Amino acid sequence: MHILLVEDDNQLGEAIRHALVQQSYAVTWLRDGKEAARALRDPTADLVLLDLGLPGMDGMDVLLEARRDGVKTPILVMTARDALETRIRGLDIGADDYLVKPFHVGELVARIRSLTRRVRGLAENLIEAGGMRLNLASAEVEFRGNQISLTRREFALLQTLMEHAGHIVRREALENSVYGLDTVVERNAIEVQVHWLRRKLCPEAIRTVRGIGYMIPREPK
Repeated sequence: MHILLVEDDNQLGEAIRHALVQQSYAVTWLRDGKEAARALRDPTADLVLLDLGLPGMDGMDVLLEARRDGVKTPILVMTARDALETRIRGLDIGADDYLVKPFHVGELVARIRSLTRRVRGLAENLIEAGGMRLNLASAEVEFRGNQISLTRREFALLQTLMEHAGHIVRREALENSVYGLDTVVERNAIEVQVHWLRRKLCPEAIRTVRGIGYMIPREPK
């Protein structure tokens, strides 16, 4: 899952980025409101964490412009502006959630999981497909009744494939989900991750659609 983090405070931004990476999220970190507005015109992220007090362009204006342009990506606002009127306005113009600073990073991660469940139509933190069960909260993976130990990038790759079970996921989309946009990715990086996933699961768990990408079937063979 690829998260766009928009936060101009270096210390807080680094703490959030580090916590999200440890949870197997790919993170692209921007520090300027105008950059965020440009990024949201062609959204590639699955979720946006948006500060309001940004240089270049206020976060509230970024949010308003994105929703006016039809951007449907979930947006969680993070801000020190705790006035009730500000929270109401943010939610009314399109924020999906609102978190007042200071906050514990654990709460932020929990809210991200909650938003993910809501968007995916899930009642709990479990994704099941292709004979696999993935727990978003505990980062545990079960395949054919056995617990499988994965690296964070393997977990991120498997999560993206399972969220789109039965459909082809293009290689470029997998790169964004696993590495984010501001990481230099080697040409065969996804192929290597798929190779190791297959070794830990089984060769037929992930199908290659040559020249396009990969997919996991909804039901196991």
